[in-house]
Amino acid sequence: MSGSSSSTHKTTRTSGCDPSSLETGRSSKIQVSNQRSESSLQALPEAPAKVSWRERLRHFTWSQFEITMGTGAMAALMAQQPNSFEGVRTIGKIFFLLDIILFALFTGCIAFRFFDNPRAFKKSLHHPHESFFFGAYWVSIAFILYNMQEYGVRACGPWLVQTLEILYWIYVGCVLLVVVFQYHIIFDEEVLPVSEVMPAWLLPAYPFLILGPLSADLLNSQPAESGVPILIGGIMFAGFGWGIAFIMYTLYFTRLITRFLPTEPKRPGMYVAVGPAAYTANALVSLGMKAPKILPPDYLGITSGIPAGEIWRAVGVPAGIFVWLLGFWFFSLATISVLKGFHKMHFTLNYWSFVFPQAGLTIAAIEIGNVLESSTIKGLTSGMTILLVVAWIAVSVLTIKGILDKQCLWPGMDEDEEEMESEGFIWSRE
Repeated sequence: MSGSSSSTHKTTRTSGCDPSSLETGRSSKIQVSNQRSESSLQALPEAPAKVSWRERLRHFTWSQFEITMGTGAMAALMAQQPNSFEGVRTIGKIFFLLDIILFALFTGCIAFRFFDNPRAFKKSLHHPHESFFFGAYWVSIAFILYNMQEYGVRACGPWLVQTLEILYWIYVGCVLLVVVFQYHIIFDEEVLPVSEVMPAWLLPAYPFLILGPLSADLLNSQPAESGVPILIGGIMFAGFGWGIAFIMYTLYFTRLITRFLPTEPKRPGMYVAVGPAAYTANALVSLGMKAPKILPPDYLGITSGIPAGEIWRAVGVPAGIFVWLLGFWFFSLATISVLKGFHKMHFTLNYWSFVFPQAGLTIAAIEIGNVLESSTIKGLTSGMTILLVVAWIAVSVLTIKGILDKQCLWPGMDEDEEEMESEGFIWSRE
């Protein structure tokens, strides 16, 4: 019996290579889904008009950590401002403290969900939508470490420097396990059509995109003996993240060419595609600029008279500038798509994609402006920062309104919606 099931599973996946069989199979799935939906409308009870907060917390999903991603990214952005003053750093500290509070609160909420319903944890890791947002939890931790370096080291001293080194390598080990086993679970348990690919499918590997800038930031205070491994690790982890992103870019671009744009409520999620190019550009430029201070002059046996760190910088900075424009292109594409379908959009947690990818694009532009000593670029990034602060405030207000208006943390309105079918509820997100 199990062998038969496995065979059917593999047949379904391999048939996707033939476009005609894919369309036939997809049409059959749609017909079955429609029949199932029609029978469900008669058999299942309506979702309740009122639910307790205990019940609402049962629908607290991994996607809620997009909020902490956005808040942490804003704190990081404030720390990198080229035209900075003490008030800007104070605003950054407020973002950082709020991020820590929200992360602790959200961790407690999702722990309650899994404690209250133990089966939900396993479901969340192979759910066709929610599972990808498990990466948002780990990206949030990366931003906390980044901001600990920016706002904590000055006040706490050497003990925090060593602590951050230890936490960095523990974090690396954790996200390596996540990216291997999370994608394995998705590959093994789910059959997801390429025609529906979204940039959020990259989120399990997103921590590696943040590891590059995090590595460069830690090098501001790490001694040479611990700095060299972090520098090498930073470029390796950024390369891995970029490699996975490049594969996903190919699938995503194929979807955009061969299918329509995502539906209007999902279009804010298109901004997630900005992040890989933005944070990779940030990593290449930042690590390149730190290399001369960290690497020994004769590193890798280079004895030509040019220090190894200078060669690293000469390669890294142009490479970062080379990549940055791709992120801006995805930003422009997403912006046009959102503006075109804005009148049909309603609030979802995807709105937080207005914040954290663009924060990475702005930080990378700041790094490029600093390297090129361009006052024009620095001025533009200050304007971009102001727009992002406005966006963060607007999305925060919409999030609070969404909770009060039952647009999230409500049965059938979150990424765990398929679980509702097994509990006997029907709903409409229109």
